Amino acid sequence: MTQAILWQKSTFSGGGEGNTCVELAAGTPTTLHLRESDDPATILTTTRAPLTHLLQAIRRGQINPAVAPPSI
Repeated sequence: MTQAILWQKSTFSGGGEGNTCVELAAGTPTTLHLRESDDPATILTTTRAPLTHLLQAIRRGQINPAVAPPSI
């Protein structure tokens, strides 16, 4: 039996409906799922440590989430 994933919207999404937010869901006790609401079929699965490091770097200003990385 497959259990439904319960997605939570980012508090920065403005609380409205639409496709302008990041959503987070618990996967297993050790994994987290992330998706962008405008492309819900694409899901990133990670663990708490890498996500914590990413968020800390954004908060410190080391990463600007509004700027796309250069193409490789």
